Amino acid sequence: MFENRIEELKEEIIEKTCELIKIPSVNSESINEKKPFGEEINRALEYTLDLGKKLGFRTKNIDGYCGYIEFGEGEELVGIIGHLDVVPIGEGWIHNPFEAQIEDGKIYGRGAIDDKGPVIASLYAMKAVMDIAKVNKKVRLILGTNEERDWKCINYYKEHEKWPTIGFSPDADFPCIYAEKGIETIYFESKYNNQNEKIKIKNIDCKNNAINVVPKYCMVELEINDTKILIKEVVNFIEKIKENKRLNVEIEIKNNKEIKLETKGVSAHAAHPDLGKNAISIMMQILKEVLENFEIDNDLVNFFDERIGMDFNGKKAKIYVKDESGELTLNVGDFSLENEVLKFGINLRIPVNTNFEYVEEKLEECIGNYKNLKMTIKAKQDSLYVDKNSYLVKTLCNIFNEVTGKNDDPIAIGGGTYARAFKNVISFGANMPGNKDMCHQVDE
Repeated sequence: MFENRIEELKEEIIEKTCELIKIPSVNSESINEKKPFGEEINRALEYTLDLGKKLGFRTKNIDGYCGYIEFGEGEELVGIIGHLDVVPIGEGWIHNPFEAQIEDGKIYGRGAIDDKGPVIASLYAMKAVMDIAKVNKKVRLILGTNEERDWKCINYYKEHEKWPTIGFSPDADFPCIYAEKGIETIYFESKYNNQNEKIKIKNIDCKNNAINVVPKYCMVELEINDTKILIKEVVNFIEKIKENKRLNVEIEIKNNKEIKLETKGVSAHAAHPDLGKNAISIMMQILKEVLENFEIDNDLVNFFDERIGMDFNGKKAKIYVKDESGELTLNVGDFSLENEVLKFGINLRIPVNTNFEYVEEKLEECIGNYKNLKMTIKAKQDSLYVDKNSYLVKTLCNIFNEVTGKNDDPIAIGGGTYARAFKNVISFGANMPGNKDMCHQVDE
């Protein structure tokens, strides 16, 4: 009966998924306290709550921070925790990221898999159950709106609403996730007010790349301040670097005094940096060689070259660790120059059996020789670990295997979901085993 009801709703599910994807719900600044994450995120929240109401559910907008859609009665609260915000689109899309184009049986658009598609799928699964069965517990679809940034939405929910007693987040992979690595964002910075440098970094732009996305673009403008250095000499040197290392970089001379460099990479989720190519790391290689060649010392660039590098896996910083959840990984997601401060930010995915303090101590040791460097911890999310033999893990894994005819085991991931916000909650779907993870990628 359930499958028949879903089949009846299929065209409506596709239609509503496309409508939600068309709302460009990227986080933006807001002065409206009822729309704390911007107009478009609020529009996505109101759209989904309105849809829930039309489908016959109880709904609530929780001061613009989040909302929920609910049915059923009882003391136990089953939570399905998803989110409506999306990461910035980046460049290189073949399909318009906010048109929800359908091609070859796939819906293309930012949020299609992370996490608008799974949210709509969950909503209509609730609809099918509500239509054909009586449930002796409350089932609540919780709608986050700030998952890709600071989790302020889910923290606000926890302060004002009842917590789920059991549940899942449809924001990862099947069959289900029993462990999620710890996540930490750290920035390294140094003062940069050397106006008399022979070659000065004048401007940096990474197109507002999210820290949890492998950046596919980085731009740096260099200014030549020494009349003894010919701009053509610098350009020729960079051309040699480009050729020798086969780097994707565009070079432009401006005003016979400035050089604009643009590096191109491949975006990916920060949990899987190996699936992308980091444009900031490419730029840092170029800056290191240029500054070194013209005898210019820069602690931040030197530190990056020595301890972070192109393909970081912890070994350069002497903090390589690995357990059943995988190995330590790192994404360089931000690089900027503002108010005479030069800095870059890293997003670490830390194995579940390694604590934050160990990693922080090792990184502090690494910057010990760089007197002008400062390390700042911006954000942390504790890891999630639920016993593979627990009722929740075994039940969800068995459901997946029964429906698909597979015999898959629960898995661990480097991504972070709302499952870790509550006890007795894990991730369940929506990416199928063996499918390429298009989360945060071009043509999602």
